[in-house]
Amino acid sequence: MSERLADWTKGEEAITYQICTACGHVQYFHRAFCAACGESDPREQRASGKGRVYATSLVCRAATPETRAHVPYNILLVDCAEGFRMMAHGEHDLAIGDSVIASFKPFADKLVPFFAKTK
Repeated sequence: MSERLADWTKGEEAITYQICTACGHVQYFHRAFCAACGESDPREQRASGKGRVYATSLVCRAATPETRAHVPYNILLVDCAEGFRMMAHGEHDLAIGDSVIASFKPFADKLVPFFAKTK
């Protein structure tokens, strides 16, 4: 497997995904193989950060002591422009179908993707 691009999971302000060079399948969760055809070593790319809200859920009860300071917070499923779906944080007023763009904010001592309405 080739060296991974740094992304938000490594503290960088970026979202990365993989695309299979054999079949074109797009996947967000990083693997050493394509989940669709099994080809090894899919190519990694940086996402634009653009997407559309697929689902939204306002969390009003802290799951851990570290998240208590952030309540309430909004968890989203976002269909990203590149063709993958990811879970992330977002503004409270987002609704299904809203066009969004990613930025990054601290949450429970980590840097996480945070989506806001596209202006």
